[in-house]
Amino acid sequence: MVAAMITLNCFATLAHYAPPGNEFPFTPGMTVGSLVTALKIPEGEVQTVFVNGLVTDFSRVLTDGDRVGIFPAIAGG
Repeated sequence: MVAAMITLNCFATLAHYAPPGNEFPFTPGMTVGSLVTALKIPEGEVQTVFVNGLVTDFSRVLTDGDRVGIFPAIAGG
């Protein structure tokens, strides 16, 4: 059986949480929030999450082939 897979990019200060090759096998029913927990990213460090190019929240259920981008809060001057 082939595992369900997402493409995952973590940006800026969260980049070190990204898996090798940016592919992450996941269990059906996994949400963005449970993905963040599985990656051991402190929830307070996540500012914005995109799934397939659309901003989403932690309750979004992931599906096979999704493209996920996780961004930290970014300050500017």
